[in-house]
Amino acid sequence: MTLDQYRSVADRLLGPWVRAAARLGLSPDQVSLLAFGAAVAAAGAFAAGDPFFYALGAVCVLLNGWLDVVDGALARHLEIASDGGDLLDHVLDRYADIAIIAGFTVGTGAYALGFLAVTGVLMTSYMGTQIQAVGIGREYGGLLGRADRLALMGIVGLVAAVYAVPVVAGLNVVGLLLALFAAVGHLTAVQRFLGAWRDV
Repeated sequence: MTLDQYRSVADRLLGPWVRAAARLGLSPDQVSLLAFGAAVAAAGAFAAGDPFFYALGAVCVLLNGWLDVVDGALARHLEIASDGGDLLDHVLDRYADIAIIAGFTVGTGAYALGFLAVTGVLMTSYMGTQIQAVGIGREYGGLLGRADRLALMGIVGLVAAVYAVPVVAGLNVVGLLLALFAAVGHLTAVQRFLGAWRDV
């Protein structure tokens, strides 16, 4: 998949959001914190494991993803992009990933899958930033990038709101999502590593 390749399309839709944030006097860092707050709210909603809260969590996940694009666009609009802001954004993204997956895990009680899922996601992200850190470039490729994960989490939250019964091997759609993240996350990390290794 990866939805990260459509960042330029998203950038063209950001104008009204960026202008609204600028009018409100928000800084890019503050938008990053709002995005993280949406992720924490999603985690709490998913942990409840209730249909209404699954739907609410899905909305919060999508808001997190959108605001995560707005903060960078706002920084460019205000011409105040900085390494510090980029660092804060990356750190909050990782904590947001952990929080949302933890919420799904608590809601389903699938703790082993949750552990494998979060390590897969963190390794995917780690490979992207480590490749950048050693000066090879910035690697967004792979089977599932962050944009893909957020889209899937939002969709699964909405599906779980109306259909949360087990579908395969005793797992409902949330459990299947965790299994997907566990398997594909580590494969994406390896894929990113091999892609970067060829460029060394």
